[in-house]
Amino acid sequence: MFKFVWITYIYWPIECISKPSFIGVSCLSLQKLPTFIGQLNALQKLNLHDCSKLQELFTFIGQLNALQNLYLNDCSRLQKLFTSISQMTTLQNLHLYNYSRLQELPTSINQLNAIQNFNLHDCSRLQKLPTSITQLNASQNFHLLRCSSLQELPTSIGELNALQNLHLNDCLNLQ
Repeated sequence: MFKFVWITYIYWPIECISKPSFIGVSCLSLQKLPTFIGQLNALQKLNLHDCSKLQELFTFIGQLNALQNLYLNDCSRLQKLFTSISQMTTLQNLHLYNYSRLQELPTSINQLNAIQNFNLHDCSRLQKLPTSITQLNASQNFHLLRCSSLQELPTSIGELNALQNLHLNDCLNLQ
């Protein structure tokens, strides 16, 4: 059994990776994830990096019950965050980097009760955060960097009791 698997091509040897705790994918030509990823119940960390042709994340990603860390880096064709993210109740760290087509976050994001670190970097089309984001009571760190279309933060963001760091950098339209 492997604890760590890094995949840099599209061949997915499922028999070799029955219970990994981490999968990293770096694939410039990947357009969709194989459905077996939704069956990896022990998966704790999923890193999708440089998947510039990846167009959607299917709802089966929400079935990853043990997932604690989700990194979506340079997946520039993804237009929205999958709605099944609300099923990821163990998710502690969400990192979205260069998610340049992201226009909105689902309102169901408030169901991520375990989320501690929320990072949005270079999400240039994101205009606002849903007010439901202020219900992420375990959140300690919000990092919003170069979200150039972001116009406002929910007024109740100050009600996040566990919030220790709110980092806003180069969010040029933020009022």
